[in-house]
Amino acid sequence: ASDNMAGFGRVIGWSGVGLAVAGSIIQITDSQSYFHKQIVLPAVHKLDPETAHKTVLKLLSLGLGPRDTSKDDEKILSQTIWDRKFVNPIGLAAGFDKDAVAIKGLLQWGFGFVEIGSVTPLPQPGNDKPRLFRLSEDQGIINRFGFNNEGMIEVGKRLSQYRREQSQYLSKQNHSTTNKEYNGILGINIGKNKIQTNAIEDYIKGLNYLGPHGDYLVINVSSPNTPGLRSLQNKSELSSLIKSIIQERDKLLLLTNNQNKFKSLPILLKIAPDLSDEELGDVADVCIGLGVDGVIVSNTTISRPETLLSEKNLINQTGGLSGKPILNISTERLKKFYQLTNGKIPLIGVGGVLTAEDAYLKIRNGASLVQVYSGLIYNGPAMVPEIKEGLTELLKKDGFQSVTEAIGVDAWK
Repeated sequence: ASDNMAGFGRVIGWSGVGLAVAGSIIQITDSQSYFHKQIVLPAVHKLDPETAHKTVLKLLSLGLGPRDTSKDDEKILSQTIWDRKFVNPIGLAAGFDKDAVAIKGLLQWGFGFVEIGSVTPLPQPGNDKPRLFRLSEDQGIINRFGFNNEGMIEVGKRLSQYRREQSQYLSKQNHSTTNKEYNGILGINIGKNKIQTNAIEDYIKGLNYLGPHGDYLVINVSSPNTPGLRSLQNKSELSSLIKSIIQERDKLLLLTNNQNKFKSLPILLKIAPDLSDEELGDVADVCIGLGVDGVIVSNTTISRPETLLSEKNLINQTGGLSGKPILNISTERLKKFYQLTNGKIPLIGVGGVLTAEDAYLKIRNGASLVQVYSGLIYNGPAMVPEIKEGLTELLKKDGFQSVTEAIGVDAWK
């Protein structure tokens, strides 16, 4: 098999795709981590960022993906949140697999959960290219995609297919609990179309059409790349939106035969890191008052830290900044939101997580779960098992019996 891979790599290696394929069908182990980081990633980085991204998704959709063969220490890493068992707290943030083309391949990387989207009711191309930029010196990314996706009809078909396959697999008497592609949690992130002036209408459509396929549903009101979207975080607009969505979810409970599904469909909100303390307080009030099930803190930032080292023409690109440069700002907002909600709402911490230490920082500051995305671009899929292993060691070192015990221990310091 290795000879075949090498031959294939020589044929198309000039584009960087050959090495990507070669690296994609290798198990993720300590010995292969070096191969992914030092050989595969530099080859992939020779492609422009968006082409590289599409290449990885295509390979994953074809089943050509690396597999995490390690076994999670479930005793310490697993949690039950929203009546769902998360075998580990490390998830993939929305934006990586917008169209749900690679769910199985991504779960094989070792994630406890994968969030697809953002998905809008109608397909839309997003903003003009180029719209994705690597800030390599800072291990950061700037994107201005603008909710490019194939729309809820196409994405819904893929989600339905995945759920059918999953159901068939899990119904087998002797199915393996170590097969990661069917044993993870699936989140669905929804947004509104750029041309839609009635935002509530689009989110209700997304709930109705995609909700039945999700283990949780995310209302994304914080992308900086759709004009006017972030204004939905204002207290009055957010109240109207959340109230409508929760009422619709509860109505579906009464109108459908699939009652348990909608009763247990948690509604999460994804917010920006650029909110002031007062704005963050307003969001917290709405979430507690209306019964939002969880909050993701945070999306990308429109700010540009003074510490950035990359070239000015990259730093000054319009769009949202993610990756290592936003670890501090996103974690500070996470901590503040945990304080404002008194730890009553499960939070997903996202922004700048590249290592186990970063993930642990999020957890100690209030995150029940942690998501990654940009870090994968610089560290590759081997980052996922490395974070899980490192996190397990950090928890044990500090005397925690489970990850749950560590949530928010630094939030009041």
